[in-house]
Amino acid sequence: MKKYLSLVTFAHTIFAMPFAFIGFFLAVTTTQYHFDWLKLVLMVLCMVFARNSAMAFNRYLDRDIDIQNPRTKQRDIPAGRITPKAALTFVIINCLLFITATWFINKLCFFLSPVALFVVMGYSATKRFTALCHLVLGLGLSLAPIGAYLVVTGQFAITPIFFSLSVLCWVSGFDIIYALQDEDFDRSQNLHSIPAYLGKVNALRLSTFLHVLSAIFIMMPAIETHVGILYYVGIAFFCAMLIYQHLLVKPNDLSRVNFAFMTTNGIASVVFAVLFLLDRIWIH
Repeated sequence: MKKYLSLVTFAHTIFAMPFAFIGFFLAVTTTQYHFDWLKLVLMVLCMVFARNSAMAFNRYLDRDIDIQNPRTKQRDIPAGRITPKAALTFVIINCLLFITATWFINKLCFFLSPVALFVVMGYSATKRFTALCHLVLGLGLSLAPIGAYLVVTGQFAITPIFFSLSVLCWVSGFDIIYALQDEDFDRSQNLHSIPAYLGKVNALRLSTFLHVLSAIFIMMPAIETHVGILYYVGIAFFCAMLIYQHLLVKPNDLSRVNFAFMTTNGIASVVFAVLFLLDRIWIH
């Protein structure tokens, strides 16, 4: 179990999971639908199964690349702790579990489940042909608030889409920062990434622009939904974390990329989600 948790970098669930809770409780507190423990559990399971599928498939597909990259050659498959066959089996099992879980939620979630898997797993191949791979990763994680809202309501709405757009820009921006570490390697292997295409300086500028868009989108739900002071405090904190990570990373100093990637973004998502939930409880 420890090996498989390492394979899927389970700690990184902290990025999307809080926004899934946001989508779920947004639906519960702004529609006629009531809280349902079974739906909450199924939503969490879907998040886990989908992410396990995506990350394990990424490790499986990238195994030949990872073994050549000094930064990634100690990952589980290149290091021999998990075989490619075992990783692929793990992917298939989690895909089946994800689809099965959606069957018990509602018909719309079930019918959309292959689409969701295609998006979150398709990211792994994109670095081979487009520098927009970071946006595809962002798109995959952005399904969390919309998907969780659909779990409760079975229908689309504009407010969760604002949250999804914010996640898309936020994740794409910090993934560009993370990819700065592999700029030279990506060029040497003819892999596509924003840093390899634009260089460090321009890549950071694009990341900044995406994070500005993320901040704008995360403010927009207040237009459609009644919110309280805690929501605005959450926005201020989230934006402060975005600014802070850009202060940590410079084109000539990448020593704090991992801290900017994992710690600041993890804290940003969790604290914002907690403040959002407290705000919904206060208003509701």
